[in-house]
Amino acid sequence: MLGFLWGCYRKCPHMSTKSFSIHWNLKSQFPNTCFLPFARRCSLNAFPLSFFHCPRIHSPKPYLPQPPLVQSNPYNQTPHDVTQARESISEYLQELGLSLEDSISISSNSPKYVQMLVDGVKELEEWNAWNDSNGEGDSLGFKEMIIYMAKEKGDNGKVAFLESVGLPLSSAMSVARYLSSESLPSIIRKVKYMKENIFSAGDDKGGLSGKNARRMMMHLSISSDEDVQQTLSFFEKIEARRGGLEILGLVDATFRFLLESFPRLLLLPVESHLEPMVEFLENIGVPRRSMGNVFLLFPPILFYKIQGIKSKFLTFEKVGAAYKDIGKMLLKYPWILSTSIQENYEQILLFFEEEKIPKTSVDRAIRSWPHLLGCSTSKLKLMVDQFGELGIRNKKFGRVIAKSPQLLLKKPQEFLQVVLFFEELGLAQETVGKLVSRCPEVFAANIDTTLKKKVELLAEFGISNDHLPRVIKKYPEVLVSDVNKTLLPRINYLMEMGLSRREIALMIRRFPPLLGYSIKEVLKPKLNFLLNTIGKPVKDVVGYPRYFSYSLEKKIKPRFWVLKGKNIECSLEVMLGKNDEEFAAEFMGVGRMLVSPSATFSMNCCNIKVIIGNLCKCFIYRQSL
Repeated sequence: MLGFLWGCYRKCPHMSTKSFSIHWNLKSQFPNTCFLPFARRCSLNAFPLSFFHCPRIHSPKPYLPQPPLVQSNPYNQTPHDVTQARESISEYLQELGLSLEDSISISSNSPKYVQMLVDGVKELEEWNAWNDSNGEGDSLGFKEMIIYMAKEKGDNGKVAFLESVGLPLSSAMSVARYLSSESLPSIIRKVKYMKENIFSAGDDKGGLSGKNARRMMMHLSISSDEDVQQTLSFFEKIEARRGGLEILGLVDATFRFLLESFPRLLLLPVESHLEPMVEFLENIGVPRRSMGNVFLLFPPILFYKIQGIKSKFLTFEKVGAAYKDIGKMLLKYPWILSTSIQENYEQILLFFEEEKIPKTSVDRAIRSWPHLLGCSTSKLKLMVDQFGELGIRNKKFGRVIAKSPQLLLKKPQEFLQVVLFFEELGLAQETVGKLVSRCPEVFAANIDTTLKKKVELLAEFGISNDHLPRVIKKYPEVLVSDVNKTLLPRINYLMEMGLSRREIALMIRRFPPLLGYSIKEVLKPKLNFLLNTIGKPVKDVVGYPRYFSYSLEKKIKPRFWVLKGKNIECSLEVMLGKNDEEFAAEFMGVGRMLVSPSATFSMNCCNIKVIIGNLCKCFIYRQSL
C-alpha cells in the first residue's frame, strides 16, 4: 500500500499553488497528520495515511524517503520576512477598502495571522524545492505569495482584524466564519462605534462591574433562561483569566470575550439599532458613561428590540417604578429584562402578599435592591421565618426590608450568627428584635470586619462590658459608622476642645447618640456658643451631654436669652431639661409656653426685653385659643 502511495506521489510532476493551498488548509485542520497528494489523474485532493487503515512503517531514508512535515514551531523567520509580510497584508487590506492608517494598525497587531501566512509561504517554497518543481508559486515573489495566501483563506481580512482587537487566532477564525456576510469595513465601523460610544472608559471604579456580577451570580437561586445562561458562560470565561471578574469593567481586557461569546454583536446595524438603543437607555436614566457596564453585565440586551424592552418595563409599573426608576434598577441589576426574572417577579409579589407584608414596603425594597428578583420564594421564606422568631412580622417586617432589603438575601445561618453575637454581648432576644427594627443595617454588616472592630473601639475608650449593651441599645448606629471618617474625628475633636478620654467615655455612656453628631453642623457651633456666649466651661457638657441634641436656634439660644434677661444662672440641665410648659411656668410665670417654629430671635443683648415681650405675647395668644 505504501509503495502504491509513493508511486502515485512520484507521478505528480509538480505541485501547483492551488493544490498546495488545498494541502495547506488541510494541514491547518490536522496539524499532526502527514498528507500525501494523489497524482493529477486521480485527484488534486490529499488524504491522511490513516485514511487507509494501515499502520505507519518507519523505514530508513534510502528505502522510503518522506516529504517534509509541517513542524509545530514556526519556520525560520527573519525580521525582514515579517516586515514584508506586514506590508503585504497592509496592501491587501487597502484593496478591501481600508484606510492606510487602519491597515497598518491591523497588520501590526495581528502577529499570529502574519506568522500563519509566512509559514505557509515558507512551506510552499520548501515543498517546491524538495519536489524539484517549477510550479506557479515559483513565478511569484514573497510579498505576492503572502497576498495570495491571504486571499486563499477567504475571510477577506476579518481574521487579521479580529486578532488585532484581542481575539486569539483560533477564535478569530471561528468568529470570522460567523461574519462571512459582513464586509470588513462594516465590521471595523461597528467595533469602533461600540468602543467609543458603548464600551468606552466609564465609571467602573474599584471593579464595580465585577463585584456586581459576582453578587448577581451568588444570589441567583431560580432556573435561568437562555439569555442568562449565555451571560453566565461569558462570566465564567472572564473568571478563568488572570484577575477574574474584577477585570470585567476593563473593556480592553474583556472585549475579546464579549465577541467570542456573542459574535452576533457584529451583525447589528449601527444606524437602525445600536444608536437608537443608546438614545433610548439615556432617556430612561442610564448615563452614557455607565452604559457599557449594563451591557457587560447582560450582553443580550443589545439584541432586544426597543419595543420589546418597553413591554418588559410595563411589568415593573406594578411596583410604582417610573421610567427613571427603571433606569436605576437596570444599572443595579440588568437581568430584570430576562424572561426568568420577569416570571419570578410575579411569584415574589404573590409570596409577600400571602405573608401580609405591605405592598408599599415590598415595592420600595425591590426598587432599591432589584437583586431580590433573582431569589426563589423558598429561600425568601427561610429569612422571613428568621425575622418572625424575633417578633418582626407584617408591618414591622415591611419597614425593615424597606430600609435594608439586602437582609433577605442573607443565609439564615449568617443572620443567626449576628443574633448570637449580640446575645453574647448581653442583649436579650427581645432587645435584639428591637435593634433590627430600629437599625436593620447592623444585621447586614460583617461580624469580624465591622461589628467586632466597633466594639473594640468603644472598649478602648473606656466603655466597659457592663455599659456596652446600653450604648448599643440606645445608639446601634455606632456599629455601622465609619471609624476613620466619623467616629475617630469626632472623638479627637472633643479631646482637642479640652475633654479627656475618660470624660468622653462618661459622656458616651450617659448619651450614646453623641457619636452620631457632625462636627461642623452640631458639635462645633454648640460648643462655641457654650464657651463664648453662655460663658460656661467645656466640662459642663460632661455632666449633661444631651446638650448637643437640642436645636441651637429653636431652644438653646431662646432659653439662654430669657434667663439672661432675668439674671438667672443655672446649669445646662435646668435650662434645657424642662419642657416648654415647665420652663415657662418656672422662669416666665406663664402656665404654658409656645415657641413658634418660624420665630427668630436676635442675639443682641439690647433686644432681650423685645424677645421676652414677643414670647409673652405668644403665650397669651396661645391661651386665648
